Amino acid sequence: MAKSGHVDPFARDNLPPRELWPEFRFDLPELHYPERLNCVTEFVDRWSTAGQGERTCLIAPTETLTYAQLAERVNRIANVLTRDLGLVPGNRVLLRAPNNPMMVAAYFAVIKAGGVVVATMPLLRAKELAYPLTKAKIALALCDARLTDEMERAKAQSPDLQRIVVWGSVAPDSLEKLMAKPGYENFTACDTASDDVCLIAFTSGTTGEPKGTMHFHRDMLAICDSYARHVVQAEPSDRFTGSPPLAFTFGLGGLVLFPLRIGASTVLLGKAGPDELLDAVARYKITIPFTAPTAYRAMLAKLKDHDVSSLRKCVSAGETLPKATFDAWHAATGIRILDGIGSTEMLHIFIGSPENEVRAGSTGKPVAGYEACILDDDGNVAKPGTVGRLAVRGPTGCRYLADERQKKYVQNGWNVTGDTYLMDEDGYFCYQARSDDMIVSAGYNIAGPEVEAALLTHAAVAECGVVGCPDEERGHIVKAYVVLRPGMTGDAALVRALQDHVKAAIAPYKYPRAVEFVGELPKTQTGKLQRFELRRKAAAGASHKLAS
Repeated sequence: MAKSGHVDPFARDNLPPRELWPEFRFDLPELHYPERLNCVTEFVDRWSTAGQGERTCLIAPTETLTYAQLAERVNRIANVLTRDLGLVPGNRVLLRAPNNPMMVAAYFAVIKAGGVVVATMPLLRAKELAYPLTKAKIALALCDARLTDEMERAKAQSPDLQRIVVWGSVAPDSLEKLMAKPGYENFTACDTASDDVCLIAFTSGTTGEPKGTMHFHRDMLAICDSYARHVVQAEPSDRFTGSPPLAFTFGLGGLVLFPLRIGASTVLLGKAGPDELLDAVARYKITIPFTAPTAYRAMLAKLKDHDVSSLRKCVSAGETLPKATFDAWHAATGIRILDGIGSTEMLHIFIGSPENEVRAGSTGKPVAGYEACILDDDGNVAKPGTVGRLAVRGPTGCRYLADERQKKYVQNGWNVTGDTYLMDEDGYFCYQARSDDMIVSAGYNIAGPEVEAALLTHAAVAECGVVGCPDEERGHIVKAYVVLRPGMTGDAALVRALQDHVKAAIAPYKYPRAVEFVGELPKTQTGKLQRFELRRKAAAGASHKLAS
């Protein structure tokens, strides 16, 4: 590792031991970065240096910033951090805000000043905020004024947090008041190493206590120079938007890093449900949206009422993309959705094919710069056609913040993601399930998402989630939780119709032996289906039935 630019050594001191790191690969020439690097100079400063500071950068309902205006705002916040708030390189700063230009500026300002960003989802409550505050020993938080209540409650639970600075307030100590000081318009980027930590992104905690994933300055560029460059293949004239929060690395890449890497513009929406996304596409002439499969499916029925002619490419991640949704979107728009799988540990998408290589029903091939394989139960690389554990390596990889779970995620140099996949003879990777979403029923292995995909092709089904339900005779049975489309009646006749539909679409033994109609499905703040909640519900119901 190069000599650190950090004064506060916390981040380096809490990296995993080097022998537990994955193997990193930098096979592409564009992934070779200088030893000294502050990534903000590449994302923000270089456009003004190149005489392109007047290009439109950030667009929001309340304001629009050019690259030069963003650069000055970043500089002013960086000066506040170092001159007024005492930040030294290596300090961690928690950010709490919806997607807006101030959030982006604060993000880059922390990094430019040599700090480490810990961004959080806007909907988190005090207890959830207290965890990263304590784990990362954070003394300073920057917060949107609309979200201060839970932030103040979290402060009471977090002994390390000393100060909360708010923007969007008229208070004399607001961030805007501090930024307005004369002489704050210029700031020299901290002399950081390319392998200094600049981001600790916490996982959503869907499988247990959240994990802090540590990413370097070079990682921020690597996801742009691999996935964005070789798969999305955007142009400076493109206009990005999407639904994921910037605290979610899918959102950070798709809504900020990817467009700013090439001098494009991005539209930041504080609220970005399917209706808001469709309105934004028409209003701002969006060309590339990033969102989840459920959002694309929800937008399908409303496309006829909106002008989406500006769309050029569409990116999907966060959940597997059902073939039915891919086909319907392609039929309606002529656009082949770019599916992909990524993880917070890897920072962004590492499997996904460019539009001319997309194959419906497959996630795709490894992104340029990455390699992937399927591991069998003994940890050996499996032959094509074998169902097993997905493993990947490339220019980014897992480095947990002081966490024993590093040993599970990284095995023999590979990042083992916890997903079950199959690689076909052509090298395409086909998603089967999260490793804990495989249902073993009477000796058969059944992937819940495959049953979901079959159910979603039925006209009555709006959404569904499929899990294993404990059963005395079969060990587990396949149970489907189904949200119906308006006007549909969830009765015994429809249960039989759905079961027959699945039997006709996939192997009959995979059909859901139990179907329950529900008003909504449990989801994370980023729109992912929480199958563990459905498993819990199914187990509770089965226990009650067995007891009675």
